[in-house]
Amino acid sequence: MKELTIRELYTLDETIAKDLFEGLTYPWEALPKIKDFILKLGETLPEEEYEKVGEDVWIARSATVFPSAYIHGPAIIGKNAEVRHCAFIRGNAIVGEGAVVGNSTELKNVVLFNKVQVPHYNYVGDSILGYKAHMGAGSITSNVKSDKKLVVVKTLEENMETGLKKFGAMLGDEVEVGCGTVLNPGSVVGSHTNIYPLSSVRGYVPADSIYKRQGEVVKKQ
Repeated sequence: MKELTIRELYTLDETIAKDLFEGLTYPWEALPKIKDFILKLGETLPEEEYEKVGEDVWIARSATVFPSAYIHGPAIIGKNAEVRHCAFIRGNAIVGEGAVVGNSTELKNVVLFNKVQVPHYNYVGDSILGYKAHMGAGSITSNVKSDKKLVVVKTLEENMETGLKKFGAMLGDEVEVGCGTVLNPGSVVGSHTNIYPLSSVRGYVPADSIYKRQGEVVKKQ
């Protein structure tokens, strides 16, 4: 399904991880490759721009990382990014240029494109967030099904097998997720779409839409 492809969802020039998606069709295909990609890319980053801190953690010298934040490698924190008080980065994470990882936000196996904001009490796991995507306070990705079965991306046209047990959400460029929302396993949200606060999202939400509730998605005017 064309709408679910990397090309439709993301502006690849807005991430240091552009090459991660080379040869792939759907963004979730990149999830198992994030760790090895970071390890390879990290060793090529220029020392005048990035400092290697601890084991397999590269932090841009222009980034701001609060002393109370915890970053476990492998991880790359991009230029002018901000990792705030008590942020918890568990590894396999790329934080894009100008991105914000906020108070008590937790990341695991993710790619945050440039200028993504996850600024308040967010959990983002096994997910890819496009350029300028924003998750409101308390919104989270749920990355494992309650029955522990493999995740399927559901659309009106078909159900797409991913072969993945852990799969949070794929958010296209400039997606706005309202406060307190749960993005259930296998959620894919097209670019420039808004999700109402306190939503429970499943499956594919088209680009340029407003998601009000399950079954009520309207096109932006």
